[in-house]
Amino acid sequence: MVDCRNTTANIRPGAWFAQAPCLGRRLEARPRASIYRPMSIAENRKASFNYFLEDRFEAGLVLEGWEVKAIRAGRAQLLDGYVLIRDGELFLVGMNVTALHSASTHVRPDASRTRKLLMHKDEIRRLIGKVEQRGYTLVPLNLHEKQGRIKLDFALGRGKKMHDKRDTEAKRDWDREKARLMRRPS
Repeated sequence: MVDCRNTTANIRPGAWFAQAPCLGRRLEARPRASIYRPMSIAENRKASFNYFLEDRFEAGLVLEGWEVKAIRAGRAQLLDGYVLIRDGELFLVGMNVTALHSASTHVRPDASRTRKLLMHKDEIRRLIGKVEQRGYTLVPLNLHEKQGRIKLDFALGRGKKMHDKRDTEAKRDWDREKARLMRRPS
């Protein structure tokens, strides 16, 4: 007969789980799954250069089938896009999605159509207050896939003046120069 009281001696080191020989039950839990990181599909890199970005939000998109396939294939551009509030709803205007060559013949793809964004009403009301009162704009930042759905990250942004852009560029150049100097052996 096997002693079931001292089951820790039966655990193999490095195993995901171990079983007690007497009862066949698990003694250790499996390690946690890795934290899910959304895969970026398209990015608006000029957003941080052209705007002071403050609060960030995530919203779903209403898309057609051919758009989902094209976006997953990486054929989306956010560079000229912006988020518009109309009748208490959010819309993404100016995002370009190029159709795949294998798109169906009965579908007429419109590459730059206006797409609706999906958010809770109370979040939209909060956004409306900030955009109308403080003079902010909503800037799309990132298009990514999260748990099988395509999501859009956007931020409240205030436009930069020309001297602010020059300051940003000078700071970036100095950081690059500083890193180069630190790398160089003396």
